[in-house]
Amino acid sequence: MNPPLTLPDLLAPIAHRNDATAALLAPGRPSLSHAALRQQTTATLAALRHAGIGRRDRVAVVLPNGPELGAVSIAIASGAVCAPLNPAFGDAELRFYLGDLEPAALVLAASDQRRARAIASSLGIRCLDVDWKSDAPAGAHALTIAPTSVRVLARDGASMATENGPGPDDVALLLHTSGTTSRPKLVPLTHRNLCASSGNVMRTLELSPSDRSLNVMPLFHIHGFVASLLASLAAGGSVACCAGYRDGAFVPWLDELQPTWYTATPALHQAVLAELARAPDGIAANRLRFARSASAPLPAAVMRALESALGAPVLEAYGMTEAAHQIASNPMPPRERRARSVGPPAGPSVAIMDEGQRLLPPGSTGEIVIRGDNVTTGYVSPREANAEAFAAGWFRTGDVGSIDAAGYVHITGRIKELINRAGEKVSPAEVDEALLEHPDVRMAAAFGVPHPTMGEDVAAAVVLKDGAAASSAEVRAFLLGRLADFKIPSQVVVVDAIPVGATGKIARAELGTTFASQLRPPFVAPRDEAERQMAVLFGEVLGASQIGAFDNFFALGGDSLRGFQLLSRIQAHWQVDVPILELFKEPTVAQLAAATLQARRNAELAILERIVSEVERTPEDDAARALPGKHGG
Repeated sequence: MNPPLTLPDLLAPIAHRNDATAALLAPGRPSLSHAALRQQTTATLAALRHAGIGRRDRVAVVLPNGPELGAVSIAIASGAVCAPLNPAFGDAELRFYLGDLEPAALVLAASDQRRARAIASSLGIRCLDVDWKSDAPAGAHALTIAPTSVRVLARDGASMATENGPGPDDVALLLHTSGTTSRPKLVPLTHRNLCASSGNVMRTLELSPSDRSLNVMPLFHIHGFVASLLASLAAGGSVACCAGYRDGAFVPWLDELQPTWYTATPALHQAVLAELARAPDGIAANRLRFARSASAPLPAAVMRALESALGAPVLEAYGMTEAAHQIASNPMPPRERRARSVGPPAGPSVAIMDEGQRLLPPGSTGEIVIRGDNVTTGYVSPREANAEAFAAGWFRTGDVGSIDAAGYVHITGRIKELINRAGEKVSPAEVDEALLEHPDVRMAAAFGVPHPTMGEDVAAAVVLKDGAAASSAEVRAFLLGRLADFKIPSQVVVVDAIPVGATGKIARAELGTTFASQLRPPFVAPRDEAERQMAVLFGEVLGASQIGAFDNFFALGGDSLRGFQLLSRIQAHWQVDVPILELFKEPTVAQLAAATLQARRNAELAILERIVSEVERTPEDDAARALPGKHGG
């Protein structure tokens, strides 16, 4: 049988599926069958045609995450161009994205979204209302033209009645990239792209009609839309659509919805782990077939803990918007799953390219490039980004990595996220992984911060496990020997939470600002003679002045070499040896001054005890020591 090339083909009746079985579910709601979902899609498309919207018109969607967003997006993408947006966007963001999209209409909830409606009106965009009942089957809805709509297309519904269905190369989905390192790019994904990627996910995960995905990902993002929703439906299975993960909800969802698998970002997996730690028996009656992780690197420690907690394999995959999601994936058992690898290519061709656009042999490190039916042909905007995005027929992912001899892909990091610490390149993901090996650390994120002499420095934020009490100094000292010195964060801050974006990715670009007050404490002059002397030694070694009591040696530009120079000066000034580990544990002027004074007191006490012991020794003791056999002879 030929593979489907359009979404209507993808969701058409297939021989191995009972169309009366569930397609969409949601907590507390009746299910919607596959047959009913197709009927719903037909009705929604008829409403679009009546509104004069054809298959090449863009329709923006602002709806809460859940089954209605899934059903509406599938319907619009099946016969127009669907552009789902994050409902949490602020006014300025929503105005930017709508202005960039220039949609023919905006679809929103009939009972809500007054703010979005007002912004659309100011931009001359008419609104289409979606209405649904809380006790209706999941995803069942009605689409109507809002009475306050301000713009009517020149063509009317009657002229659209004979509109042809979409072709494989018609655009079905328009998504913006996350824009964490640059202006968000507008990515067109065709029916061919979406069908190819959904099929790739379906085959990789060996999905069947008996599988049910628990969707905790936003459906306005490619990860949730393709991997959880489309791939499951294409396999004849079902999708339990939740409003989004919330603490304490995972186990009840397992009980009620009975999924066989779920896919999420590492940040969401870590939240699930924390919940399961508080309810260790919650998974026993709800055995999942597997779990999947994508959209960010999955640290090996998290993978091990998750597999142990779930009692099921965890498959790390690699995807991006421009590839309609899946690029590579670890396979299902019994094939090998490799920690610290995203698995072999799972759909498109994958290669490693150097800066001269030459493809590199296995084991070489360079930029990961891809091509295939699931890969976009180019950005809609900004158009100038396409010249940089493609090279020699390959799409440049912006990720640095390698492919080993067995064909498994390894990602080092994002080119634009690499931290340049005095010429040394540091991958934040590698630092995250090392931090998460600490037994007290639940979540970690390394990031770059500006530095006056090195250009950039490495910092990190960590969230501790419930009941843990590790200090930032202890966490930092844990990294000694696990990472090269230049990769060890100069500062580690212990925080209650690390911010993530709407798609569950850590917002690294924002962390330096978010934790600025903890990373750069206000200046406090040295408070006693020991601190004043230590500040002088810091200045001599680092070539700096105006050093405060709470200034951090490493944040000021110190490294292991300068650390040994500092310890040598401390030995000359205070006549005491301070180990290098102490500097890593106590890196501020105040901490190191106190540690040095304590080391000196300990040394003086040891000398005093030795003198006392010598004074109290009697002639009989000396004679006893001289007797044969007293030393094992």
